[in-house]
Amino acid sequence: MLITHDARCALDSVVDLVNTAPEDDTTPDGLQDVAALESFVQNHKMSDVGVLSEFDLSAVRKIRGRFAAVFAAPDARTAAGLINELVAAAGTTPRLTDHDSYDWHVHYFAPGASVADHLAADCGMALAFFVVAGEQERLRRCEAPDCRRAFVDLSRNRSRRYCDSRTCGNRLHVAAYRARRKEAAS
Repeated sequence: MLITHDARCALDSVVDLVNTAPEDDTTPDGLQDVAALESFVQNHKMSDVGVLSEFDLSAVRKIRGRFAAVFAAPDARTAAGLINELVAAAGTTPRLTDHDSYDWHVHYFAPGASVADHLAADCGMALAFFVVAGEQERLRRCEAPDCRRAFVDLSRNRSRRYCDSRTCGNRLHVAAYRARRKEAAS
């Protein structure tokens, strides 16, 4: 599956956005305030974003939940419906651009769009390409029992199970190894 630079940036943004949501009542929201949203926008080098406000924060949190539903969708039809709603509500306006030393690429948000519409349009279209390609199952949640972080499985054979093999994957493999050794010793 060909993934362009701008689609990869959008995928990284949507995964990071979904993962800012608190996992339960004990974990903090990764988008606690407007400053956190500004940091998110800067970290993802989002272009054409104006001054952010509490309204923007509320709108981004709302679409974050809708993107989380895409990652939890049981099938492509459900994912497609959710993505269609996100993209339509954003007033998608595809246009070619070559800003900030990047070659030609497509932005799906309208000039001057809110940060929420920007994310809904660009990230929604990036996810849409996975559904169109029959690859919706690559939009996953970590299989570690104590982690539900979202990720996009870009492995060749669709075998990635953990958000990060160095943390979640390694922790589970070490636990399984120790359990086998303990069982063998008894």
